[in-house]
Amino acid sequence: MIRAVAVTVALFLLLGGCLFGAAGQLSWPMAWAVLGVYSVSKAATFAFVDPSLIRERAAPGPGVDRGDAVLATLGYLGLYPGTFVAAGLDAVRFGPAIPIPLSAQVTALLVFALGYGFAFWAVRSNPFFATFVRIQEDRDHSVVSSGAYALVRHPGYAGALLAHLALPFALGSIWALVPAAVGAIFFVARTSREDRTLRDRLVDYREYQTRVRWRLLPGVW
Repeated sequence: MIRAVAVTVALFLLLGGCLFGAAGQLSWPMAWAVLGVYSVSKAATFAFVDPSLIRERAAPGPGVDRGDAVLATLGYLGLYPGTFVAAGLDAVRFGPAIPIPLSAQVTALLVFALGYGFAFWAVRSNPFFATFVRIQEDRDHSVVSSGAYALVRHPGYAGALLAHLALPFALGSIWALVPAAVGAIFFVARTSREDRTLRDRLVDYREYQTRVRWRLLPGVW
């Protein structure tokens, strides 16, 4: 648990450094609001998620899919530091390329929070919500089909993508959409690889796929 807390604090400092370092100033209310949403989501995780899952996410056990780890790393670089640095440079340091009205920024911030809320529901629904794909035989891994997983097969990704595609608008930066979109592509690719791994190696996952047809967006895909 100490390792998970240390990683969370380090990530918060990294993201704050990316935002305010790129902006060149601390006076940026929407950046503080975004970090606030991020902090609340992490606090909720420590308060309401099983400690064994928190430990698993901080230090994955054996059998991690290395290909998924590569896709995840590239996706995280786009969705987090890439988006944050681009937003700081565009929205604040050099002035926005295309001004975004405050009302649109606030709306996007609410969507960002909604996306994180949906992702948190996924974590709460799934005791095997690992950072990288692996069949967790050491934790009696089984298919989860309730909660958020009754809607889509990858609700954690769905929530994260909703949040981070809204994030550039919340931060007032059109250019930040570029790294956010690149990161999103890697996460969409992860859904295909994860489906294949779970279908081939996790009992009953094929049957779950036939019941829950949608990967990320109910009724669409």
